[in-house]
Amino acid sequence: MNGTVATSRPIPDSRVPALAGTAVILVALPVFAIAGWPLEAWALAAGLWVVFQAIGLLLRHYERGSDNLAAVGLVAFGRITRAVVLMGILIAVAVADSGLGLPAAVVYGIAFSVEFGLSLAAYAGGEAGK
Repeated sequence: MNGTVATSRPIPDSRVPALAGTAVILVALPVFAIAGWPLEAWALAAGLWVVFQAIGLLLRHYERGSDNLAAVGLVAFGRITRAVVLMGILIAVAVADSGLGLPAAVVYGIAFSVEFGLSLAAYAGGEAGK
């Protein structure tokens, strides 16, 4: 397999993508206030975003021990499940109360997409490993 995806690259710094996702959450607050949307929905999205970032910080701590197979497994499992579990919470809230869960899911989804897209761009634009 040749190309950008198959080429080994160092893991890029994740601060800029995380800050961009956080900016989406922060910009959404005045949008919610002006549009008269429920601020509880914004608070739910913001709270879950904080949890998402906190788990990410914890997982980055374990990345440093990447020679340890257990640490690598924990990081991989954590990265996969944190997004799935938090989005599952938003889906459950949306099923129970669509007026609360749907706007929260949209804001959280946009923030996640921005962070993920910038992370992919940083990885693809990084220097190829040897």
